Amino acid sequence: MESNFVDYVKIYCRSGKGGKGSMHLRHVKYNYNGGPDGGDGGDGGSVILRGNHNFWTLLHLRYQRHVYAEHGGNGSKDKCHGTNGKHQYIDVPCGTVVYDAETGKYVCDITYDGQEVVLLKGGRGGLGNFQFRTATNQAPRFAQPGEPMQEMTVILELKLLADVGLVGFPNAGKSTLLSALSSARPKIANYPFTTLEPSLGIVAYHDQKSFVMADIPGIIEGASEGKGLGLRFLRHIERNSLLLFMVPCDSDDIVKDYGVLLNELRRFNPDMLDKHRVLAITKCDMIDEELATMLREEIVKEIDEPLPIVFISAVAQQGLNELKDILWEELNSESNKLQSITAEDVIVHRDKDMSRFSKELSDEGEDIEIEFVDEDEIEELEDYEIEDIEE
Repeated sequence: MESNFVDYVKIYCRSGKGGKGSMHLRHVKYNYNGGPDGGDGGDGGSVILRGNHNFWTLLHLRYQRHVYAEHGGNGSKDKCHGTNGKHQYIDVPCGTVVYDAETGKYVCDITYDGQEVVLLKGGRGGLGNFQFRTATNQAPRFAQPGEPMQEMTVILELKLLADVGLVGFPNAGKSTLLSALSSARPKIANYPFTTLEPSLGIVAYHDQKSFVMADIPGIIEGASEGKGLGLRFLRHIERNSLLLFMVPCDSDDIVKDYGVLLNELRRFNPDMLDKHRVLAITKCDMIDEELATMLREEIVKEIDEPLPIVFISAVAQQGLNELKDILWEELNSESNKLQSITAEDVIVHRDKDMSRFSKELSDEGEDIEIEFVDEDEIEELEDYEIEDIEE
């Protein structure tokens, strides 16, 4: 069954070309030398990206491979202005990043509802001969053509906007925790890579407060190099304010596993290490309080950073209230607020790595070539002379 979650789409966009200015001389009864009266051409329509909070995936664009804005109308006699082409709006969910599909260069970013970014500007209409009249040339017999259209094949890539991102190995209990804290119902099973797509859940807190939690597929060692599900879903936690690392208590070495997860994030994007972090030891219903205390002391000794640590069990509902208190406190700490404010202006989107870009397109199923044929190049059938072939 094909998933409804689509976070990667390749589409062809084309703005409208400007209309031609009219070269017309006014000829009416009793006024044979009426002078120029050619009107200006209309402006072509632009292709505009618009943030829309009612969308949360790019599913509506999966089968819309071509986006065309209208061409501007040509000017005509009596100084009639050509019609302006209608703009074409592309509604995308907040958190969408746009790249040039040919070069891999970063183009723009849509971060909030109602934000509009002109992706391709329509061509300006040409001036009619009425605009070129002078004292020495009172009947100009030329007009200006419209500006040409612009075209671009773009990659739309969605990066989920959430407050807390869950980071952990496969089968660490991330989906179970999300289902226990929110009304989200991700698939849960006792085997690795049960989660194949990100899930969002709204976690309720005291006094009608809430925050958004994002669950992504498990990370394994070498994910930054493409192993497992690779880089495909790591981008969804780039925008999170807080990262919740989850390691099960039955792990052979909790600190080592935490280090592996941290290293994968560092290799994917070093800026992610500046985010606040919380370590949750999951499945603690399998151990007693004495063992949990010993584990906490060992972890604090080996980790050289002030890292909040909490022991939880989503199945047994243990430690969940403490976890929510810690997450809320970290989200609303002064340093985290300051970082989120400054990050709005200093966030840097890296261009695509062209050595891996073709493989990325292939993995996402977007390595198809999108061809475009201009409508003006298609001749009418009656323009052809059909010769009878004698058999």
